[in-house]
Amino acid sequence: MLEKVELKEIARRALVECMALQNNETALVVTDGTVPEVAGAFWQAARELTREAIWMEFQPRSRHGEEPPAAVAASMTAADVLLLPTSRSLSHTRARRKACETGARVASMPMITTEMMARALAVDYEAMRSLTRKYVEVLTASGVARVTSPGGTDITMELKGRIGFMDAGELQQRGASGNLPAGEAYIAPLEGSAEGVVVLDGSLAGWGRLEEPIIIEVKEGLAVRVEGGEAARWLWESLTKCGEAGTALAELGIGTNEKAIVSGNILEDEKAIGTVHIAFGDNKGFGGKVEAGIHLDGLILKPTVEVDGEVVIKEGRLLLR
Repeated sequence: MLEKVELKEIARRALVECMALQNNETALVVTDGTVPEVAGAFWQAARELTREAIWMEFQPRSRHGEEPPAAVAASMTAADVLLLPTSRSLSHTRARRKACETGARVASMPMITTEMMARALAVDYEAMRSLTRKYVEVLTASGVARVTSPGGTDITMELKGRIGFMDAGELQQRGASGNLPAGEAYIAPLEGSAEGVVVLDGSLAGWGRLEEPIIIEVKEGLAVRVEGGEAARWLWESLTKCGEAGTALAELGIGTNEKAIVSGNILEDEKAIGTVHIAFGDNKGFGGKVEAGIHLDGLILKPTVEVDGEVVIKEGRLLLR
C-alpha cells in the first residue's frame, strides 16, 4: 500500500503541473467519502501550497451526472481550484458547469484509486499533450468519423462544425475542466447523426470490466436496442430512466495516456492508448446540446478509427505520432 507521504507528493505534483495552484487561491476538495486516501492526499498537499484549503463531503449520488447537494454546488462556484475525487462523476453536471463559468479550474476524479493515482498521474505530460493535440485537431477538422472493431463495432457519426477537446492535464486557465488522470481527445458528435452498432467489450462506467460484450444498436443518434446480459440490462435501464436524452450518443473519445491500463475502472480505462470510448447521455458541457442528468462511457478494444476516409487508428495502434 502506498504511504500517505507518497500520495501527497503525487497530489502535489498534479496541483503544481496540472492545476498551477497559487498560494493566494482557494482550493476546495469535494468528495463523497468513498476515496478518503486520495481526497486526503489532495487536501494535505493543497494545505501546503495555498492559504485556504477546504474539504466538503456529501452522500454518494446514485449515478454519474447526478447533481450534488445545493450547498456543495454553491460552494463550488466560490473556489479557484476544485478537486472532485468521488464515486460518481460530477463532470457532466450543472454544478460543475456553473463553477467553470465563475472561473474555477476543475479536476474531476470519479472512481479514482490510490493505485491509479500512482500509475497514471506519473506520465510525461508534454509528450501526452503533443499526441492528444494531434487527435483533437483531426477530430475538429473532420466531417464524418467511422469506428470499427474486431468485436463488431461499426458506427458512423457526423462531426462537422463540432470542436474537439483535449483532456491532457492542462487545467491552468480560468474555467478549465478535465479529468485526473488525464489523457484523451474527445468530441460531441452531431445529435441525430450516429448510425450503426457499438460493441462495448472493455469496461463500462458504473459497472466495471465487462465479462460479456454489450451490443448497442444506434439509429438517428439514439440507442434503440441493447443486448448482452446483466450489464446490458443495467445500462439500458440507467439510460432510459433519464428519458430519450439518456439514450443519445454523446461522445467519441480516444485514449492517449501511455501509463494508463485497462483495469475495469473507466476513469483510467478510457485514457489508455489503443482504446476508444463511446458515451451516451449528457454532452452539454463539451459542445453538444443534450442535457440528460447522466453520462455513461463504454470502452471499445482494438478499434479502428477513420475520419473522412483516413485511418488514424488501426486496430488500437495510433498512427498520428
